[in-house]
Amino acid sequence: MAKRNLVEAINSGLMVEMERDPSVVILGEDVGKEGGVFRVTDGLQVKFGLHRVFDTPLAESGIIGVAIGMAVKGLRPVAEIQFEGFLPPAMDQIMSHASRIRTRSRGRFTCPLVIRSPWGGGIRAPEHHSDSPEAIFAHTPGIKVVIPSTPYDGKGLIISAIRDPDPVLFFEPKRIYRAIREEVPDGEYSVPIGVAKVMREGSDVTVISWGAMVREVLRAAEMADKEGIKVEVIDLRTISPMDDTTIMESIRQTGRAVIVHEAPPTCGVGAEIIARINEKALLSLQAPVVRVTGFDTVVPLMKLENHYLPNPERILRGIRKVMKF
Repeated sequence: MAKRNLVEAINSGLMVEMERDPSVVILGEDVGKEGGVFRVTDGLQVKFGLHRVFDTPLAESGIIGVAIGMAVKGLRPVAEIQFEGFLPPAMDQIMSHASRIRTRSRGRFTCPLVIRSPWGGGIRAPEHHSDSPEAIFAHTPGIKVVIPSTPYDGKGLIISAIRDPDPVLFFEPKRIYRAIREEVPDGEYSVPIGVAKVMREGSDVTVISWGAMVREVLRAAEMADKEGIKVEVIDLRTISPMDDTTIMESIRQTGRAVIVHEAPPTCGVGAEIIARINEKALLSLQAPVVRVTGFDTVVPLMKLENHYLPNPERILRGIRKVMKF
């Protein structure tokens, strides 16, 4: 079994599905000849040809509009938006059309569309290249939102996303594209959408995160071990639909929770998780839930980026806060 990073794992997943299903096509800026900015689609055009992997003009609304038409007519398009900060021009297509096709047609049509996009900060990128807009899309009915944190899950989740009958926003944490390697099977397998993963068991506090922040949380958990605090780490993997069952089972066991994400705190996914905990496991809490997040500002440029993104030290302070309550 080969060891792959996230780029290689997602590439392998795309390869598997394109070989299995001739209706899968890939489109986007530079996805063909160049293999994508981060080389996630490298080699696919050579293998499958120009009619299945093709470059588009720099027009995000056009990319998604064309992909919606393809999906409704029976193809399974995988459209790449080069960076998550370029999704706003396509929001009308995503929110007004892709998400509503099933309801609008009373089930006559579905939209099996995957929108891939590099996501999050941590690579010293310019403006519009480091955002975390998952809450916006999770708030939109009819759309699934997936964010893997490991190569194994990246391949399994992209396969599940392509096979899903409805639109999936597939965010790829660019900070860990090449930072983690692990064994990833060569062949076909899937990871179910809507199921979280317990990355580390613990009895004192539950820390919930997703994407690149999972790695930072695991580092903070190791630091907490030295202070005698046993941390359970949950990788949400799917933002929408969210796995309430795994979250609540952990909260009932530990009685304390910390939520870590890159996005600003106001109306972020962390706030939604807190609301669900209050509704379903309030009497199990021994302390208020703490959030460790980005800030209510635009992601700063490179000199200040480290101050914006949560790190193990900030996460550990959050863990200490709930333990001392």
